[in-house]
Amino acid sequence: MIVASPAYLARHGTPHIPKDLHDHNCLSFNFRRAEPVWPFRRDGRDYALAVSGNIEANNGETLGQLAIDGVGITRVGFFGVEDDIAAGRLVPLLEEYNPGDREAVHAVFAGGPNMPARVRVFVDFLAERLA
Repeated sequence: MIVASPAYLARHGTPHIPKDLHDHNCLSFNFRRAEPVWPFRRDGRDYALAVSGNIEANNGETLGQLAIDGVGITRVGFFGVEDDIAAGRLVPLLEEYNPGDREAVHAVFAGGPNMPARVRVFVDFLAERLA
């Protein structure tokens, strides 16, 4: 979801449509497989919008904290900012355009007869909880 702090929005205004993000400091992920675009959905069709900003980070916790500090607008997983939204430190934005995309999670491990039981139990736990 896309979020910003009330202080940032008071200083820079609230985007009402995705295109409005071109006038804002968008804080993004910088890991290699991330595209420099944010996904949106309008009228049932998905599209990508290029955004830009002055800071990139490789984890959602950092991006969420930067948003809380009023540095800019960011797009992160709900689970990482849920408490901050509930506490009023962050405000959800452009929710009607959220495509509801999800990030795939992979558990990669060496199997075989010598695999510790704790690894199998942990992978089974992940599969059940993240299904």
